[in-house]
Amino acid sequence: MTDSFVLNTTRRIQRIFHPSDLSKSSNLAFDHALKLAIAGKCELTILHTGTVEADEAWSDFPRVRRTLERWKLLAPESPKEAIPKLGLHVQKVALPYSDPVASILHFLSRHPHDLIVLATHQYQGIERWTHKPIAEPIARAAGEMTLFIPREGEGFVAHGSGEVRLDSVLVPVDHVPDPQVAIDGATALVESLGCREAVATLLYVGGRAISPEVRIPDKGALKWEWTYRDGNVEEQILQAAEEHNASLIVMATQGHDGFLDALRGSTTERIVRHAKCPVLAAPVPHAKDATGGTG
Repeated sequence: MTDSFVLNTTRRIQRIFHPSDLSKSSNLAFDHALKLAIAGKCELTILHTGTVEADEAWSDFPRVRRTLERWKLLAPESPKEAIPKLGLHVQKVALPYSDPVASILHFLSRHPHDLIVLATHQYQGIERWTHKPIAEPIARAAGEMTLFIPREGEGFVAHGSGEVRLDSVLVPVDHVPDPQVAIDGATALVESLGCREAVATLLYVGGRAISPEVRIPDKGALKWEWTYRDGNVEEQILQAAEEHNASLIVMATQGHDGFLDALRGSTTERIVRHAKCPVLAAPVPHAKDATGGTG
C-alpha cells in the first residue's frame, strides 16, 4: 500500500468523496470508494442527502467497520479506534435537503475532494427522460476525477471479500482532450490497488499513422498495447470494452463539446450510460479552454 496515490506528476489523491442514497444498489460504489481509500490511506467522506433527518439516516449509512471485518482487514467486533490504524479516516455527513445534486455540489464547493466515486443508473430511451440524472451533473459541475460504478453491471471490487479483479483496462485516446491524464490516472489507480498483471489497451478510433503521441510508463503494473479501429467512436469504445472484457474504462474528458453535446451528453457521459464496467473520467486541467475531441 502507498500513502495516497498520484493523479499526475503534481497532485496526489488524498480525499475521496462518495455520495450514497442508502440503497442496496449503491453498495457496489461504496465498496470501490472504501477499497481505494484503504489502498491509498486516504480520507473518505460518505455523504447522504435527502428529506430525512440526519439522526434518522445515520444508522443506515454503509457500515465501514462491518465491511472491513468481512474483508478480513479488521478482527470481528473491532472498535471504532481500529479504523485509523489502517491509515483510513472516515467522515459521514447527512444533509437533509430535497435536491441531492445542489446540496452535494454545495458541500463539495466548501470541502473539495480529489476523487468522486458515484453509482450511476443506466436508463435507456424514454426512460432516461423520466428520471432526473444525478451522477453526471455532479461529476460535470465538480470538475474532479470521477469513478462511475454502474448499478446494473459489475465492478472490480468483490463485495464479499474486497478482492480486486482488475485484469483489463481500456483507455480510449484522441488528440483532444490530452490523453495523458487518462494514462496517468489509469496507471495510478491500478498501482494503488496492487495489481501487477493487468493489461491496458490504448484505443484510437482512426488510422495508426495519425494516432496521438503519448508517454507510456517504462515500468509499472500495467502492460500497454495499442489497438486501432474505424467507425463511430462511442460504438467502437463499447465494442472494444466487451471484446477485451474490460474491468475499467479510463477516459480524459473536457466536458461538453458544443450545443448538440449539451443535449446528448459528452462522449464520456454516453459511455458511462452504456458501459458494463466502471468508467474513470479524468478531467484535463483548464479543459474549459480546449475545443474539440471526444471528452
